[in-house]
Amino acid sequence: MKKQNLHSTSRRGFLGSIAAGTTALGVSAIAPLNTYAENIQHGSPEDPDAWFNKVKGKHKVVFDATRPHEIAPFVWPRVFLMTNAATGTAARDCAVVVVLRHAAIPYAFEDSLWAKYNFGEFFKANEIGPSFKAADAATATSVRNPFWKPKPGDFAAPGVGPVSIGINDLQADGVMFCVCNAAITVYAAAMAGMKNIDAETLKKEWLAGLLPGIQVVPSGVWALGRAQEKGCAYVFAG
Repeated sequence: MKKQNLHSTSRRGFLGSIAAGTTALGVSAIAPLNTYAENIQHGSPEDPDAWFNKVKGKHKVVFDATRPHEIAPFVWPRVFLMTNAATGTAARDCAVVVVLRHAAIPYAFEDSLWAKYNFGEFFKANEIGPSFKAADAATATSVRNPFWKPKPGDFAAPGVGPVSIGINDLQADGVMFCVCNAAITVYAAAMAGMKNIDAETLKKEWLAGLLPGIQVVPSGVWALGRAQEKGCAYVFAG
């Protein structure tokens, strides 16, 4: 079967793929709209509305990550915390939410899934960015999740030096990450079709490989709405 380049498809093409997947795979292709409660048991256990009740602080922001965009979805939360600290507000008094949706969802998963399903190529997540360096070849080629427990010195910025932009580092400073269940459903179905395997089984495997502390939400746009209802300013992160 011809390989699909989901990263380069247009918005119309992406919506078309949802419709085509629904026709080919049945109602399960739109499971997040009907059976989110059933699927959540395979991922993060917390109720998503309860999770958003944790959004508190003097300064609140939500970063909208729709695709691999070099280091933007991870360096910008760090910059927000650093510059707030420089102007008198500690990280503990800030609220930062990162929504991983559409083609940015692979960053929610552990290294084993990146290696097994070649997420770096499938999601076109192989580029870290020319202004930063990746010290580890595995990070540079994205055969593992480059933003989960990066090694010291993996990322360095000109004029700044090493920067701690790993998901685990950001979580330690209170940054909250969530991932779109709707996108997981669609992309798992697309890959399952390419590999001629069962879509729901593949999706369950992906959900079982979520990184610690990442919350599954019904959809990314749902999460963006909830974050803004909690007073978060919106920032597009790619």
